[in-house]
Amino acid sequence: MNKIQHVIVTGGAKGVGAATCRTFLANGYKVSILDIDTIAGNQLEQELGDSSQFLPCDVSKSIEVKESIAIAIEKFGEVEVLVNNAGIQLYGSITETSESNWDRLMNVNLKSFFLCSKECIPSMQKNSNGIIVNVSSVQAYITQKNVAAYTTAKTAILGFTRSIAVDYSPEIRSVAICPGTIDTPLLRNALAESPDQEQVFQECEEMHLLKRVGQPEEVAELIAFVASNKASFMTGQAIRIDGGLGIEIPGSKRD
Repeated sequence: MNKIQHVIVTGGAKGVGAATCRTFLANGYKVSILDIDTIAGNQLEQELGDSSQFLPCDVSKSIEVKESIAIAIEKFGEVEVLVNNAGIQLYGSITETSESNWDRLMNVNLKSFFLCSKECIPSMQKNSNGIIVNVSSVQAYITQKNVAAYTTAKTAILGFTRSIAVDYSPEIRSVAICPGTIDTPLLRNALAESPDQEQVFQECEEMHLLKRVGQPEEVAELIAFVASNKASFMTGQAIRIDGGLGIEIPGSKRD
């Protein structure tokens, strides 16, 4: 590697985001971590050392995004990789979802991708090189009940990814990553709402052809791969890393 590269990871303090920060650091990157969780963010910065910086940031707010990305660039230089990973999960059908909850989820899970990309693209253009990796979900393709806002936002991310690829190629690439069920704090918080967490977790495992849920590190490795020169002919695409979720016809029996 000829020079130190700079990656910004939103929602980077925990789960897939933290695993992504660790993976990029191991690959020689300087890592800027954007998150609202100051405790987890500071702990991760201490773990990763001087090649990282944690910046408390609500990525759904344009002023905070502008300030944080400016600070990140001042310390570690122009941005080569942006990983839009921040996300929340709220449950409800269309009629059960309040306007405030709809707006909250869209602001975090979709608007933040727009705000962070808007600030990072000019930095990437200075070196005529960059990639934006957008973390979507397998629920951009299949969905369950009572996740209307979530699945809408995750589906919209695929169109957002294509738009970046078309508008800013060949200098900037854009790829969407679509995980299945991953063992993250987001999943564990959802399970905590169930009276039988162990049973629900087992159901999550059984949904996947591989009969397990994924690990954050597995998603992080894919993100690092698509951001690398090994994937330099890839743009505008969505890649599922979902353990085979939703592939088998319901009710079908394998011999």
